[in-house]
Amino acid sequence: MANWTLITGASEGLGVEFAHIAAKEKRNVILAARSKDKLEKVAERVRALGVEAVVIPADLSETGEVDRLWKEATKGRSVDVLVNNAGLGSNGSFADEATWEREMSSINVNMLALTRLMKLAIPHMKGLDKGRILNVASIAGFSPGPGMAVYCATKAYVLSLSEAVGNELSGTNVTVTALCPGTTATNFFEDAKMTDAKLLEFAKPMDPAIVAEAGWLQARIGKPVVVPGAMNKLITVLPRFVPRSLTTLLNGKIMNEH
Repeated sequence: MANWTLITGASEGLGVEFAHIAAKEKRNVILAARSKDKLEKVAERVRALGVEAVVIPADLSETGEVDRLWKEATKGRSVDVLVNNAGLGSNGSFADEATWEREMSSINVNMLALTRLMKLAIPHMKGLDKGRILNVASIAGFSPGPGMAVYCATKAYVLSLSEAVGNELSGTNVTVTALCPGTTATNFFEDAKMTDAKLLEFAKPMDPAIVAEAGWLQARIGKPVVVPGAMNKLITVLPRFVPRSLTTLLNGKIMNEH
C-alpha cells in the first residue's frame, strides 16, 4: 500500500510549498483546507509532478471536522507523514469583544485540531512502524505577544506539545517536529489584519519555499525544533537572557500598528 502525506492548510502559503516538496519526492498527498477551489488548483499542479493528490475540504475550526478529515484521509490509505500547517492569527486588544470570534477560531484550529490530528495519527503511524509529524508553530511561541496574545499563546502550546510528545515517542519510529518560522511571505498578515505592523519593518519576511524546505528536511531526521533564519534563531534565544517583562514590552511595540 502506498504511503501518503496529509497536509492541512494546503490551499496557500506554506501548505502549497509542503505539497510541492512531497510531490517532488514522489509522495502522494492529501490536501485539506476550507476552500475546495483553491485545493483543486494545488492538486492539479501536484498531479503534474506524477503523484496522486486527494482533496478533502474541511473547516478545522468546526467540531467534528477533524475526525471526519482523518477518517476520509485514511480510508484505504496509510498516512506516514502529517503536516499540521493550518493556522489562524488575530491582531488587536484582548479586551476587545469584537476579536473573540477570530480568537476562538484560532484556538480551535491552532490547538484543538492540531492536537486531535496528532492523537489520531500516532497510533496509525505506530502501526506502520514509521511516521513523521511536522507541526507549524512560530517564533511567536517563545515569548508573550501583546496585541497577538491568543495567537502567541497557541503557538507556545504547539511548541510545548510537540517537544513533549516527541520525547514520549523516543524509541519508536515516529517523530514530532515543531517548525518555528518568523515572518514569512504568505497571506497570514493580511488575514490577521497586520499589514501595518511594525514587525514587518523589523524583520523581512522569508520565502515560504525556504521555510517549508527547512522544516521538511529537519523533520525527516526527527529534529524536535526547527527555527529557520539566523535572525529568527537570535529572537528565540534572547528571552533566555532578557527579563521576561522587557521581552513582552518589546513584542507589544513591534506587533502593533504604527
